[in-house]
Amino acid sequence: MPFITSVERIGIEKGMQIGEQRGTATVLRRQWQRRFGVLPEWAATQIMEADLATLETWTDRVLDAKTLEEVLMTKN
Repeated sequence: MPFITSVERIGIEKGMQIGEQRGTATVLRRQWQRRFGVLPEWAATQIMEADLATLETWTDRVLDAKTLEEVLMTKN
């Protein structure tokens, strides 16, 4: 596709970013459910509202956290 306009490129990049965020959210939700059991509604809402950087932080934290609240704490 050598004739992609800058507007199309921006749209493609935005779509890829949204896809990455959704994929990370899906993996995170599965990790949380496996680690902590049935997720409360507030936790699912947190995942849906989080940006990609936050989702990635939580994905790392779930490996060591003892509780879901520990995953969500604000300090790194």
